[in-house]
Amino acid sequence: MTDVRVVGPDVERAGEVLTPEALAFVGDLQRRFGAQRDALLAARGARRAEIAAARTIDVRPGTADIRDGDWRVPPPPPGLVDRRVEITGPTEPKMAVNALNCGADVWLADLEDANTPHWRNVVGGQVVLRDAVRRTLAFSSADGREYRLREDGELPTIVPRPRGWHLPERHLLVDGEPAVGALVDAGLYLFHNAQEQLDRGSGPYFYLPKMEGHLEAALWALVFDHSEQVLELPAGSIRATMLIETIPAAFEMEEMLHALGSHATGLNAGRWDYLFSVIKTFRDAGPEFVLPDRGAVTMTAPMMRAYTDQLVAVCHRRGAMAIGGMAAAIPSRRDAEANERALSKVREDKTREAGDGFDGSWVAHPDLVPICREAFDAVLGDRPNQLDRQRPEVRPTPAQLLDVAGVPGNRTMAGLRSNVEVAIRYLAAWLGGNGAVGIHGLMEDAATAEISRSQVWQWVHNAVVLSSGETVTEELVRRVVAEEVAAIGELPHLDDARELFEQVALAEDFPDFLTLPAYELVRG
Repeated sequence: MTDVRVVGPDVERAGEVLTPEALAFVGDLQRRFGAQRDALLAARGARRAEIAAARTIDVRPGTADIRDGDWRVPPPPPGLVDRRVEITGPTEPKMAVNALNCGADVWLADLEDANTPHWRNVVGGQVVLRDAVRRTLAFSSADGREYRLREDGELPTIVPRPRGWHLPERHLLVDGEPAVGALVDAGLYLFHNAQEQLDRGSGPYFYLPKMEGHLEAALWALVFDHSEQVLELPAGSIRATMLIETIPAAFEMEEMLHALGSHATGLNAGRWDYLFSVIKTFRDAGPEFVLPDRGAVTMTAPMMRAYTDQLVAVCHRRGAMAIGGMAAAIPSRRDAEANERALSKVREDKTREAGDGFDGSWVAHPDLVPICREAFDAVLGDRPNQLDRQRPEVRPTPAQLLDVAGVPGNRTMAGLRSNVEVAIRYLAAWLGGNGAVGIHGLMEDAATAEISRSQVWQWVHNAVVLSSGETVTEELVRRVVAEEVAAIGELPHLDDARELFEQVALAEDFPDFLTLPAYELVRG
C-alpha cells in the first residue's frame, strides 16, 4: 500500500482536488515511474559529459531506423486541429478568465515556467483548471470587479503544461519522499478532468517541457498509457505537444515524436530556454560558444533559423503540428509610439513564423491575439493548419545548429546590466509566488531568469571583454549587482533574490536549474 501524505499548508478548496482517490492515483504514478525518472536525470549528466568531451553533438547513430522510417503521428484530435493562436499564462484565476475570453484557439495553462511551486499555486492551479474545464471559473477582485467566462462562442482548448522532470514536489510525500512535480501536475489534472474533457468533445492534452531526448518522451508515453488504463480512457486519447527547448532535444526531434507515439501531437520552438540549454551544455567548450547580448539573439540568427526550419520540416514530415515561440510584449496604453514599435515587432515575428510553415504561435497578452491571428490568416486562409506543407530540402547540419559564433551582436555593459536587473527583479517576484512578471514591457517567466544568469556565468568564466573594454569578472558582476539593486530600491524579497542570483550566476560549478535552489527558499 503506497503511503501518500500532504505536508503543505492549507489551501482554499484543496479538498476538491486533493481527494483520497486522486492522491492514490498520483501515488501510484510515483511508485511506478519515479525511479525511471531518477535514472533519466542521472543519464542527462552522462550525456552532457559526452557532449562536453566531444565539443559537439550529433544525431544518435542507434536511432537511424527511426529517422529513415516511414511513419506518422496520429492526426490532430478535436480542439487541436486549428492552433493558429495560442495564449500562454499561469493558472491564476483572473489571468485564466482573461485568457479563456480572449479569442485564442488554445490556452496553454502554465503550471511550469509562468508559475511558482508555492503549494497555494500548485493546488490553486488545479482548482482553476477543474473550474475552467467545467466552464464555471469566476473571480471577484478586491476592487469589486467580476471576471466570468463568456457564454457566447467557443472557448480555447485547455492545454496544461506540467513541471519538467527535474522538479520535485516536497509538499506531497509518497512513501516518505517528495513526489515528482510533473507526475503531481499531470496526475491531478488527468484524474479530475480527462473524462470530463472527452465528454465535452475535447480531450486531455498537455505541453511537455524541458526534455532532453527520446527516452524522456518514452517515459511520458508510459505514464499516459498507464493513466488511460487506470482511468478507463480510450487508448491514445491523452495527447501532448513537446517543447524543443534543449539542444540535445534538437538532435532527437523525430525520435521524440516516435517515442511519444500515439500521444504525440506536435513540437514547439522557444528561444530563452533553448539558448539557456546551449550555454549549459557547452559551458566548458570555450569562446566559440559564447553568445552576444541575449537581446541580440533573435530567431533570425543563422543557428536559430536552422533550429526552427528543422522543427517545421520534421513536424510536417511526421504529421505533427509545428508551433512557434512566444510574443512576450505587453501592450502599453500610455506610450503610443513605444506600443506601436512593440506591436510591429510582434507582427513581423508572427508573419515570419507563418511564412516559414508553422501551424500556429504563442502570445502572452490578449491584445496580441488579433495580430497573431492576422499573420496566420494571411497564410492559412480557410485551412486549419499547414500540415500539408513539406520542406524536404531542410536538413540542417550539426555545424549549422551549433553555429554560436555566427550569431551577430556585441557583448555590452548594457547587456550585462539588463541580465542582472531583469533576473533579480524576476527572482524577487518568483520568491513571492508570482511566476509571470511584467518587466519593461515584457511578460517574463523563469526562462528569462535562466538565460540571464547563465549568460552572466558564461561571460565570467570566459573572461569576456565587453565592447566598452571592460573584462567581465566576478568583481565586476558584484559591482553591477550592487548598483542595480540600489537602483531598484524597495522590493519585497529583494535581498533573497540578490543572494540567489549571485549564487547561481557566480558559482564555480554551473547549477543546472536556478529553480532548484530557489525552491529551497520557498516558504509555503
